[in-house]
Amino acid sequence: MRFLISLGFLILSASVAEAAPTFFPALSGDGAAPVLTVYSSLDEPLARPMIDGFQKANPDVAVRYEDMLTGEIYDRIVKETDAGEKTADFAFSSAMDLQVKLSNDGYAQRSDLPMSGRWPAWANWRNTAYALTFEPAVFVYHKPSFRHEQPPATRAEFVDYLKRKGNAVFGRIGTYDIERSGVGFLFMSRDQEQFGDIWTVIRTMGSAGVKLYSTSQAILERISDGRFVLGYNILGSYAADWASRHPDVGIVLPKDYTVVMSRIGLVPQAAAAPELGRRYLEFFMSKEGQTIMARELQIPAVSPEVAGENTANTMREMLGGQLKPVPVSPGLMVYLDQVKRARLIARWNEMLRLQ
Repeated sequence: MRFLISLGFLILSASVAEAAPTFFPALSGDGAAPVLTVYSSLDEPLARPMIDGFQKANPDVAVRYEDMLTGEIYDRIVKETDAGEKTADFAFSSAMDLQVKLSNDGYAQRSDLPMSGRWPAWANWRNTAYALTFEPAVFVYHKPSFRHEQPPATRAEFVDYLKRKGNAVFGRIGTYDIERSGVGFLFMSRDQEQFGDIWTVIRTMGSAGVKLYSTSQAILERISDGRFVLGYNILGSYAADWASRHPDVGIVLPKDYTVVMSRIGLVPQAAAAPELGRRYLEFFMSKEGQTIMARELQIPAVSPEVAGENTANTMREMLGGQLKPVPVSPGLMVYLDQVKRARLIARWNEMLRLQ
């Protein structure tokens, strides 16, 4: 588990409040230096090591960093582009579906880069949208509650545990509210594709009085103090940070399959300085940039050139086919269809009401 515990400090974009832009002057001291504009759902303090690395390699470039919610990134790029205005030079977001929609609808431009041909096929959509991180969905558990037995390691074991324990665990299970949590909805939609019996899992959680939350923190707080015994489908990078600071929090990567989500980077079609956006994307994909991602931002790296802890390479060596990355493809847009989305949410609520 060392690689997972080392992930740390990832803040879910869904809980980030929009902040004022942060300006990083060019290291060259040139007050008239070209400015790279970035729209990102990653907190600026977390992004700073990547910006520092980029500017050391490009001392002639200033950076304007705008930290905002994922939906705001999408809406702003579309609004500015449709108005004939210039927009960000680089967009980095955990809303995989919205980033792919930007690409599919012509709001992103092609970026043919040195690493494009070597990037994993699942992580590259037509050289326009690139997955740049590798973040698993996990089970979390309260360690003292499992002193005498192993925590569930598959969804079948999860169901069996809830049925065996009955009233002892009623109301002590947590997961995301898929109506309010984008990452929760993404994980649920992948569950439906990967696991034919997923509705038995949801129905059993409903019978066990599952509590729903829009953020990981609310669930992990309750796991750490023993109010909850289990959390289902929690973003592993955030869970690992919590576990590193709260020794009673344990993590399991489900053995039947582990869904992996990614943050996607792209250069918008209406970028004011697309060459700077591509330069930043190229740095993100380089060995140096991905190493900074893994070691300093503490977010798992995708690049096949980067090994060691906190990388897709290491996870694949340890877990192999158990890992199921969400492909960067138009398939992500299926549940942006409001009818399909409503149907999935309606069935989810129906299963939970059976308690």
